[in-house]
Amino acid sequence: MNADQQKVVQYLDEAHASEQALIRVLQSQIAMTPRGSYRTALETHLDETRDHAERVGRRAQQLGGSNPLMAMFGAAESVVGQFLALGKMPFDLLRGTGGEEKVLKNAKDACANEALEIATYTAIERLARSVGDGETARLAASILADEEKMLARVLREIPKLTDAVVHADVDGESSYDVTKTGAADTVRDAAKATKTTARKTTANTKRTARQARKVPGVAQAEGQVKGAMASADDLAIAHYDALTADEIISKLADLSQIDLAKVDAYERKNQNRTTVLGRITSLRGDEPWAGYDELTAAEVQAVLSEGDDDRANEVRSYERAHKNRAGVLNAAERERVNA
Repeated sequence: MNADQQKVVQYLDEAHASEQALIRVLQSQIAMTPRGSYRTALETHLDETRDHAERVGRRAQQLGGSNPLMAMFGAAESVVGQFLALGKMPFDLLRGTGGEEKVLKNAKDACANEALEIATYTAIERLARSVGDGETARLAASILADEEKMLARVLREIPKLTDAVVHADVDGESSYDVTKTGAADTVRDAAKATKTTARKTTANTKRTARQARKVPGVAQAEGQVKGAMASADDLAIAHYDALTADEIISKLADLSQIDLAKVDAYERKNQNRTTVLGRITSLRGDEPWAGYDELTAAEVQAVLSEGDDDRANEVRSYERAHKNRAGVLNAAERERVNA
């Protein structure tokens, strides 16, 4: 492989890692987006992004294959880049004062992600044409057109999503219903499938259903990246540096997976206390479903009402180790008994 091809493969590897990271981001955003034109746009672009990743990976192999070290570097650089590129505003995928604002923040983050993708494929197209690689240039131009189309589509949704925030947070007329989001759809479909096959369900199919309900997210990765560059004032625990290890440990169970990962990264970078890190490790784990940590007790109970004993057990176990909300635990127990 000559120097020209090596450089093209390097850029393709970085783009491939970026597409893989974007797949996870899109899945997380879809999980908290109600049905409608914006969610349809996200679902369509998720399919496009999977196709982009496949095409870019295939082209890199055609040019001589990926250098494992370069691929690893590209993956790390792209995942970090997805978060650091948004450093001027909080990158809290599923946060806000209400559901409407969560979706609006996700849409703004989507715009930033698309701008990053557009810059990536603009550079690849230019590089490829400069070294006489017409096939890679055409591939980049094709994907670039998809990214530009998606950015324009999201920008058209921003005013409508902002109006929804105004109606909810200013006028007090909320329209957000967690039972109508992608996350709820996922668990509802799994619940129906579980009920349909209840009499012939094996341990293996139960495990498959549980996995199907989990929409991959980026909470822990986001927390690690943010914690690595955070100050004490950025942490969810106030006056962190002034607290003893025992005082910090007493507050950790209330934190989301994002905030736990953030504290973990900050603690390792600074005092690196084994007692604090050990407690964080015991609390780290998958949420019952993507976005769970950001839901109110009422929203969790709404999803639980769909009925599923496996899901109720997961909620009960996770909730006991974290927020320990009585209303959620009671709802989980009722669903478990009635399932």
